[in-house]
Amino acid sequence: MLENVSDGRIAAPKTQSVGMCSDQEGVSVAHKASEEIGARPVRGRQGRILRRAGLAVSLGMTALLVSGCSIDNVWLRFGWPSGITPQATRMRELWTWSVLAALAMGVLVWGLTFWTVIMHRKRKDSPEFPRQTGYNVSLELTYTAIPFVIIAVLFYFTVVVQNYVHEKTDNPDVTVDVTAFQWNWKFGYRDVANVGGLTWNGIDTEREQANEEQLRGYEEREGDHGKKQPGPLHGKPANDILSYLHYDKVETVGSSTEIPILVLPTGKRIEFQLAAADVIHAFWVPEFMFKRDVMPNPKENQSDNVFQISEIEKEGAFVGRCAEMCGTYHSMMNFEVRAVSPEKFAQYLQARIDGKTNGQALEAIGESPVATSTYPFNTKRDIKSASVNESK
Repeated sequence: MLENVSDGRIAAPKTQSVGMCSDQEGVSVAHKASEEIGARPVRGRQGRILRRAGLAVSLGMTALLVSGCSIDNVWLRFGWPSGITPQATRMRELWTWSVLAALAMGVLVWGLTFWTVIMHRKRKDSPEFPRQTGYNVSLELTYTAIPFVIIAVLFYFTVVVQNYVHEKTDNPDVTVDVTAFQWNWKFGYRDVANVGGLTWNGIDTEREQANEEQLRGYEEREGDHGKKQPGPLHGKPANDILSYLHYDKVETVGSSTEIPILVLPTGKRIEFQLAAADVIHAFWVPEFMFKRDVMPNPKENQSDNVFQISEIEKEGAFVGRCAEMCGTYHSMMNFEVRAVSPEKFAQYLQARIDGKTNGQALEAIGESPVATSTYPFNTKRDIKSASVNESK
């Protein structure tokens, strides 16, 4: 219905709103509801009791879990193998503590989430509006800063462990040449410094010098703009792509019927010098918990092809694999690390120096002449079983 006013204007009709209220009225209702909720001391005491009980239970379960399990417990490795080098142990411990920290944060967040859902759910006797809580600058700054603190702590310990894993010394006890090719491995003993009483310089200088002389013997050719360029490929001879490979007097080469076994001593610092003869491969021993790409032309590809381990802590046979897709038989490109005592290693290497094959030298120290952790692949397409190991 319209109403007339004294100045001739028509006033808006009067209507009665149903189920609606103004902003001021809504705020009043909310404040009233908050007062009503605050006037219920029983629920507040129950909430505090539940929070304290939940915290006590969480702390108790965490203490029970940590105190009852060693850090090397299989459950605390979270899928990682048991490492056999100090570097592997440090990396696994970093992984374990990172997962535990993530689980603790997850338990806290999910616990608060479920507590909020349960304690603040709507009840029959609840007012229309729950208690209205304003902003809290201190609290907001705290939970904003906590993630950055967590990231900084994880970054710090990651860098510390990474530097330890990449650490190198000038005089390792054993230096091993690792050459990857499609689809197998060649291992050579380049230098041994008083391991089990044996010192050995295994560099095959004749082959390496012959290679260098061949490279220097190429005639220069006419290049762009009348300049002389040696060789046909960007100033290098055609076979220079393999000039970076090392040659040693004692070498073990894998084949389609024999898994190459790399015999190493325990308790000694070992350096691995990696190079690929064709495509990119990767040297990976799961128990080392470390993988390094094996590149052709390491310097030209700006890759660090050398790494060291402080020691191998226990004897045994450990499978090694190529962990970089490298062609048809990539999945079959396995090898074995055979860790023995320094005395056995010296006897083994001396037997190789004296002309014995890898299998014969292993038998001489009481070890299996064939791999025990993996099997060679069979190149016959109509046979579904692995090849029988044959020592050479």
